[in-house]
Amino acid sequence: MTDHQRLETGADLRKLVERLYPLCRSITGDGVRRTLEIVGEHIPLEIHEVPTGTQVLDWTVPQEWNIRDAYIKDTSGRRVVDFGESNLHVVGYSVPVSRKMPLAELREHLHTLPDQPSWVPYRTSYYSPTWGFCLAQETLDAMPDGEYEVHIDSTLDDGQLTYAEHVVPGEVADEVIISCHTCHPSLANDNVAGIAIAAAFAQTLENPHHTYRFLFMPGTIGAITWLARNTDRVDRIKAGLVLACAGDPGSLTYKRSRRGDAEIDRVLAYVLADRAHKVVDFSPYGYDERQFCSPGFNLGVGSLTRTPYAGYPEYHTSADNLDFVSTEAMEETLQTLRDTFAVLDRNRSYVNLSPYGEPQLGKRGLYDSLGGRSDAKQAQMAMLWVLNLSDGEHSLLDVAERSGLPFDSVVAAAQALHDAGLLKD
Repeated sequence: MTDHQRLETGADLRKLVERLYPLCRSITGDGVRRTLEIVGEHIPLEIHEVPTGTQVLDWTVPQEWNIRDAYIKDTSGRRVVDFGESNLHVVGYSVPVSRKMPLAELREHLHTLPDQPSWVPYRTSYYSPTWGFCLAQETLDAMPDGEYEVHIDSTLDDGQLTYAEHVVPGEVADEVIISCHTCHPSLANDNVAGIAIAAAFAQTLENPHHTYRFLFMPGTIGAITWLARNTDRVDRIKAGLVLACAGDPGSLTYKRSRRGDAEIDRVLAYVLADRAHKVVDFSPYGYDERQFCSPGFNLGVGSLTRTPYAGYPEYHTSADNLDFVSTEAMEETLQTLRDTFAVLDRNRSYVNLSPYGEPQLGKRGLYDSLGGRSDAKQAQMAMLWVLNLSDGEHSLLDVAERSGLPFDSVVAAAQALHDAGLLKD
């Protein structure tokens, strides 16, 4: 990792978000590639390119879209709407157009937010060829009737769908996946903040128990493509998390997997218990957890956000800008990832090798090891709880939940008992 730039502070996260924010991303195209190039400055990435027309489950990889310029000009030649000012101004996947038309006809291709007249909406049309512009309602209101020049310099050709993986090998082949989408243009919270936090978290992993696989890919079609190309390895996935909307000022929200009681569901509920948060049930609407949790795969993959998708007025608008995300919120989300996987990675089930009666701890030096410790009683109780529940049926998380003791204390007790020959895993 020495050749990669470290993301060690909130300020580093902020700088990465600021670099990624202006790029014009979509489900395919050069904006995605440039995004992955920048992320690759921080963590090594394996880039995958999947050709247009490739069958992926029930879908087909679409044509690749790129755009160079777009505008609406009035009769004086002034750009009333200019892609150069904001890449949200053009409907994603707009086909090329170069015409003059009256405002009455142009209106059929214009999208605004009347309830938020100064904001520009984000709109796409990936699978139905069309074209359009997004603009502030107040801009439209100021446009007089008359003729306008409309120009979109884009291409929609056979090409590639691009996604990337970063793998941190673990002690075991069982995998944890962290997924975030790379298809949105200038939307800071949804999901530039998620991309930056995923990269930062990847840098913190050293010698984990599980193998961690980070997925940077376009929403929906990217996850479907990855699943189609990795059906032979999905049985290795023991847990996963889709990361999105990670930098807004709202409280944390965890959305359970389809299973509802997967290990990741229990770990997140435990980690978030003492924080401002919400835990909500699974629904088949949202981000790519709905692909990982489709009934054929039914993986233990949940979703972590701050305010969920469509849950804040700024969602999919120009107001989801750099001012909307805060360094403090991103730092809290990152720390929650660290805490979550610190629990999941150390969660084990043990078997008590002396299950008949309480084993004598003193002759094994375990009581002596507690002498003088300020938390001696807590550590002793942790040992007793671990011994009692280590029947191969209960995990250390079960012990922590049932005893009310800190997970770290339970882990330390289990390690001491294991080292003393009283437990086997």
